[in-house]
Amino acid sequence: MNKINVALVDDDALIVSLLSEYLKQKDEIEVLFTSNNGEELLEVLKGDPEKLPDVLILDLNMGGINGADVTKILKSDYPSISTVIMSSHYKKSFMGFMLKTGVAGFIPKGISPQQLVEIIKEVDEKGYFFLPDQMDIIREQVSAKSPQPTLDDKDLLSEREIEVLKLICAQKTAKEIAEQLFLSARTVEGHKNNLFLKTGAKNIAGLVIYAIQNRIIVADDMPIL
Repeated sequence: MNKINVALVDDDALIVSLLSEYLKQKDEIEVLFTSNNGEELLEVLKGDPEKLPDVLILDLNMGGINGADVTKILKSDYPSISTVIMSSHYKKSFMGFMLKTGVAGFIPKGISPQQLVEIIKEVDEKGYFFLPDQMDIIREQVSAKSPQPTLDDKDLLSEREIEVLKLICAQKTAKEIAEQLFLSARTVEGHKNNLFLKTGAKNIAGLVIYAIQNRIIVADDMPIL
């Protein structure tokens, strides 16, 4: 079984220690390293760019380089890392921050270790995680009567791209999409890259929002963990 490589970054040493010990007991997870601040994290990533975490659990409020600034660097220099912000400053209104910075999830610090494991697995497999209250915000902010934007011909999604987008929103993996549409995994990844370019989305969560805004899917049909 391929393990999910995880890293933890938080200036609260006790939280880092307790979560690290808990996650190390899980067969499906390997804790690559822990850090207590953004500078230390970036030094570790520079030291071994060939061994990056699949999922990074990151605190928002830290001394030195704060979590918000770290996400900008990660998005630019380490786009393969799926970052989950775990913060005591969690607010539902931070959904916009999640989408703009390209993070894969935004969760409160009070979340249980058991649920954190499920979120890590969800992010690693699907590319994003929405809490139920975050989906409520999406439903509130996206009007069913909002007009669909007119796109240039070169920006219009093809039928195949729409099929792939719908399956992404159904939380299907690239492998599952390939099998369902009788495509190769490489072809599916190509369609995903085209979706990012045409929609301007920065991550999978952004594609989901685009699909809801353009009535390609209905928010009420979105599965929640």
